[in-house]
Amino acid sequence: MEVSRIRALRGPNLWSRHTAIEAIVTCTEAERDIDSIPGYETRLRNLFPEMGFLEADGHMGASSVAQALELAALGLQACAGCPVTFSRTAKTIEKGVFQVVVEYTEEKVGRLAFELATELCRAAETDGPFDLAGALARLRELDEDVRLGPSTGSIVQAAVARGIPYRRLTEGSLVQFGWGSKQRRIQAAETDLTSAVAEAIAQDKELTKNLLRAAGVPVPLGRSVTSAEDAWQAAKELGGLVVVKPRDGNQGKGVAVKLRTKDEVMNAFRVAEEISDDVLVERYLPGHDYRLLVVGDKLIAAARREPPLVIGDGQRTIRELVDHVNSDPRRGVGHATSLTKIRFDEIAVATLAKQGYEAGSVPPKGKRVILRNNANLSTGGTATDVTDDVHPEVAERAIAAAKNIGLDICGVDVVCESVLEPLEAQSGGIVEANAAPGLRMHLQPSYGKGRPVGEAIVANMFKPGEDGRIPVIAVAGTNGKTTTVRLSAHILGVAGNRVGMTNSDGVYVGKRRIDTGDCSGPRSARNILLHPDVDAAVFETARGGVLREGLAFDRCDVAVVTNIGMGDHLGLSYISTVEDLAVVKRVIVQNVKSSGTAVLNAADPMVVKMASACPGSVLFFAADQYNHVLVTHRVQGHRVVFVDDDAIVAAQGSEEFRVPLAGIPITRNGVISFQVENAMAAIAATWALGVPPETIIAGAASFVNDAANAPGRFNVFDYKGATLIADYGHNPDAILALVQAVESMPAKRRSVVISGAGDRRDEDIREQTRILGKVFDDVVLYQDDCQRGRADGEVLALLQEGLVGAPRTKSICEIRGEFTAIDSALQKLESGDLCLILIDQVEEALEHIAKRIAETKA
Repeated sequence: MEVSRIRALRGPNLWSRHTAIEAIVTCTEAERDIDSIPGYETRLRNLFPEMGFLEADGHMGASSVAQALELAALGLQACAGCPVTFSRTAKTIEKGVFQVVVEYTEEKVGRLAFELATELCRAAETDGPFDLAGALARLRELDEDVRLGPSTGSIVQAAVARGIPYRRLTEGSLVQFGWGSKQRRIQAAETDLTSAVAEAIAQDKELTKNLLRAAGVPVPLGRSVTSAEDAWQAAKELGGLVVVKPRDGNQGKGVAVKLRTKDEVMNAFRVAEEISDDVLVERYLPGHDYRLLVVGDKLIAAARREPPLVIGDGQRTIRELVDHVNSDPRRGVGHATSLTKIRFDEIAVATLAKQGYEAGSVPPKGKRVILRNNANLSTGGTATDVTDDVHPEVAERAIAAAKNIGLDICGVDVVCESVLEPLEAQSGGIVEANAAPGLRMHLQPSYGKGRPVGEAIVANMFKPGEDGRIPVIAVAGTNGKTTTVRLSAHILGVAGNRVGMTNSDGVYVGKRRIDTGDCSGPRSARNILLHPDVDAAVFETARGGVLREGLAFDRCDVAVVTNIGMGDHLGLSYISTVEDLAVVKRVIVQNVKSSGTAVLNAADPMVVKMASACPGSVLFFAADQYNHVLVTHRVQGHRVVFVDDDAIVAAQGSEEFRVPLAGIPITRNGVISFQVENAMAAIAATWALGVPPETIIAGAASFVNDAANAPGRFNVFDYKGATLIADYGHNPDAILALVQAVESMPAKRRSVVISGAGDRRDEDIREQTRILGKVFDDVVLYQDDCQRGRADGEVLALLQEGLVGAPRTKSICEIRGEFTAIDSALQKLESGDLCLILIDQVEEALEHIAKRIAETKA
């Protein structure tokens, strides 16, 4: 078994809506049927007993090792605690070659699972060893390392529940919610509303205390100190028990409480000094340690925190008691679990010594032994939910503290005997205010019920009903995608939106191109969704990007499928028929919002079939207003777009509006039929988004497909009285549409300049010139520098074969180089002629043509 071409499908894809790993697996003849390998399945199950059952189905025939790999990769992740359920194995047209697809929740974990599953299957085949426990431990460790922590995870889960899309921007906890101009960002429990100034204030404990005291919020007395001696002096000034802590510490690091003697204070100063150059000494407030969580102007949760401790049983040592407590499965290392293991370190030993104990001491039964003087969960403490007990005045003080510091999310630390009474009535006070507070204690308290803090944070970022989404139009099809995308984006711009657009020419925000090249894949689309100046997005969604990586979005508002035709890279990535191609193009339709619309070509039977896959509504378009699919759809009260005499009509029931073809420049008064189809698709897409008819009419009228607005899309020029047409058509269906357009335009003599893409099928390359030979008098063939895997002259030979017996073509010439071929054709043109130039290097070729035209006017 050989595993090759492993891909991560990071969005909805050909197989499912799940993120997944896809691999190509080649099996030997014996591996295609595991029953032919004696004892294989038995050995496999002995190595991995929890693996799912291998079952042959009607499509696959016998169970193969590829299926075993699929179930092993899925099962290993599931046993490691990953919430995965989907997997699939599919035969390809190549004998013994399979596509194996397995869901993942974290890409690195999914890739490792595939690697380990491959080792498992090979071990079963060779009767070798496989360390299942070690494999699962590796997966768990990696998953814990890369997945979001509990605080960030709770916010993400709350956002997903509200239908808000998200994207991790780093492997850490920086997350974007929403798209474009409606996006918001968080870093753990900080949001983009959390200012750097407020965070700096919160980190400065003394400044925080001064601001709160000025606002009438009770805080403990104290001051900054510069040395151990100064710390003892401050302690004497305060009198009684004191607290020593770093001025800008966090998570309880370096904090020592209930200090009385000179040695205790001075030693505590030295520990705190290692954390921060500035150290505070404060009066110790008696009572319990509480954490109050404020979000916006509301108290959302409250918890009483207990320091890490053990309770003696009269038999076990303190060290043994700590080991027993740490064996609780809820306790782990870091923040991945609801509780953290108690650390038995120097601080714990020192804390024990103050109580007259050491690690080997056996405390009496029922004796509480403290291991640390602070109650942070990160050092092994516990939390009890007390949200329902908080007195309104205590809540007011916590909210006032957050407001005075300027934090939208604030963890307010309170010390008092009880939160049932006002702080002033019990000599309690606020000791700290924390930016980016941990949420674990409120989500999964040791005792009491968890609180919906993630939901509260999301509600503070997004108003009721907001989902952070901008309108998204996705366009797929064999031909017409780029023009449909450009016209749709133009209409949305006329409607007042800042539009982000991706197509085969580049990435655009408004009129500015921010990236070049073929940008019709998901990576470019994601960049648009990241851009803060985008109010609406229109994406050309090419077959290749869907197969390589899936979609860039989870749902779109409008999915447009223009047509399905031959020659659209058939034979690549196991897409060998137009039926296969239709399945790929259908992916955007399957991922339309329930309130969205699929805009489908009613004249294309394969596109019509996609309607049943759409979760939302369907809008059909066709030039023929009597198309039976379109007529039936309209009778049922649904939206349709069609051509009636001299106008494109958008109708629903008896309501309709008309867009005159004479007012749509790209159609040349309706003469160019494929541009009429593109215009119908764009009008339908923007109408589905709710753009007013008058705006659609104005947008269609102001869009010109010149070399600047739509490079390589039927750009028409005048050259010494002859008509030049430059187009990027590169498959038989596109060539046929161009020929129909050319035949509608008067010309004394027609010539064409063409090359062929080497990554197309032989029959598709021949078919292009076969079509052209029926219409053009002169054919100029040229060969590019890049032959895309073909031998020198191979593409030209196929183009020549297509011209054998051409009924109209009188002359054929072969030329090396695109620009030389263009010049050759231009030299032979006379006034009244027409020349179609099928360009390959779009920008460079258009620039060359413009230069030659300018020379005639000099």
